[in-house]
Amino acid sequence: MPARAPSLPPAYNLVALERTESTNDWARKLAGEGAEDGTLVWALEQTKGRGRQGRNWASPPGNLYCSLVLRPDCAPADAPQLSFLAALAVGGALGGLVPPLTDLRYKWPNDVLLNGRKAAGILLESAVKSDGTLDFLVLGVGVNVTSHPEDAAFPATSIRAEGAEPVELEAVLESFARHLLTWVDRWMDDGFGPVREAWLRRAWRLGERLEVNLGDEAVSGRFAGLAASGALELEMDGGARRMIAAGDVRAARAA
Repeated sequence: MPARAPSLPPAYNLVALERTESTNDWARKLAGEGAEDGTLVWALEQTKGRGRQGRNWASPPGNLYCSLVLRPDCAPADAPQLSFLAALAVGGALGGLVPPLTDLRYKWPNDVLLNGRKAAGILLESAVKSDGTLDFLVLGVGVNVTSHPEDAAFPATSIRAEGAEPVELEAVLESFARHLLTWVDRWMDDGFGPVREAWLRRAWRLGERLEVNLGDEAVSGRFAGLAASGALELEMDGGARRMIAAGDVRAARAA
């Protein structure tokens, strides 16, 4: 079990585990049983951790794995905005740990990069009631604190590899939780605008050419911005803009 109980704001109800298959699966189970908003599942190790589209997320001891049950009063269409809040919260936590000149960026739609390498990922899953309203969200976060995979499709890193001093996992979780609560309050009071602006200030490859894999097709264009919905705005050749709600992005290859 954790060396000590993290000191979290009262808004959170911590469920601490030594090992589980997936914190997101555990949190979804609790949410389906009526767990309240703010239930936070934290595990020291995952045996079947996953990222977007069911991809494997290597989850050895030493890194942060947590999933939060949320029941926001918002339309299902606005729920994806929570992943941007989580990215900002992760960025706030890591920014206080890594050396001052570390380049911290947000890669659309749900990654946090340090010096161009992936240090954290976010997985957002939701459930909708029979009447079409949002039942709950599960916000999963994985942060590479002490180790990272060497064979990831997108180059990975850890905060330790980027020069951070050794830090307790409890301290990383505490910082993330505080930053997230701040951003959730801001989002509830002021909407997505301030979140969007803060995210864009550190957006990876903003203004540059990207390739986006949509599953059934691949498109390329200039990363022009972020729509009010959180969709990626891609400026196509000829000037038309395409809004992309989901996809995998990478830097465009040289012609």
